[in-house]
Amino acid sequence: MSWVVVVPVKGNPGAKTRLGGPGQDRARLADAFALDTVAALTAAAPVLAVFVVTGDTVLGAQLARLGAHIVPEVRDQADALNAAIVVGLAAAAAEFPTAHRAVMTGDLPALTAADVERAFVLAAGHERSFVPDADGTGTTTLLALAGVPISPRFGPGSRAAHESAGHVPLALPTRSGIRRDVDTPADLDLVERLGAGPHTSALFAAASAPHHARVPLAAPLVTSTDRPLEK
Repeated sequence: MSWVVVVPVKGNPGAKTRLGGPGQDRARLADAFALDTVAALTAAAPVLAVFVVTGDTVLGAQLARLGAHIVPEVRDQADALNAAIVVGLAAAAAEFPTAHRAVMTGDLPALTAADVERAFVLAAGHERSFVPDADGTGTTTLLALAGVPISPRFGPGSRAAHESAGHVPLALPTRSGIRRDVDTPADLDLVERLGAGPHTSALFAAASAPHHARVPLAAPLVTSTDRPLEK
C-alpha cells in the first residue's frame, strides 16, 4: 500500500514555549524536529511523497533537499494548523489521487522509518485511523484510506475529536517514536534517551560539549523569523 503524508511545519522564535530557554534555541529545536520527522518519512518504503506545508522559505528549502514537496502556507488566523493541513491534503490528492493519506505532526524527532511502516500496516485495516500521542489525549498522526474523506481536528483534545469523527486508535507502544511529540523539557529528555534523528542529536551533542568547545544552540542552522503557523 502506498501513502502520501502531509506535514504542517510551524515555527518562529516563539515556538515551543513550553520547552523554555531562549526563543532562538527553541526555533533551532523545532527546525531539527521537522527535519528528522521528514527524513524518517522519506526513508519509509510505503511513502510515495511527503508534502510539507509551511510559510518558512528557509526551512522549506532544507526540507525540500530531503525530498519533501513544499506547499506554501495559507494563513488562517482562526485555525492555522488545520487550515494548513487541508491545503496540504488537497495538494497531495491532486498529485496522487489513488494513494492513501496521512497527516503527521512535524515534531517527532525520534521517529524512524520502521515506526512509520508499522503504523501503515495497522492503518491498512481501517478506513480511518489515528496515532495518539504518548499522553493519550492528542494526535500525532491521522490516516485515511484512498477515497475516504478526512477532516483534521488537531488541537487541544484532538484524540476525542478524531475518535468522534470515526478514526480508530492504532495500538502502538508509547515508546514508539511516532507517539513521541516534543512539547516540554520532559518530552525532550525522553527523546534523547530513546534516540533522536541526526539533526536533533547534533543539537544534543553541541549542548553537551565541554564548555570551551560548546557550540551555541542557535549557531549551526540558519532560520527564518517568518513563521506564523502554530500547532
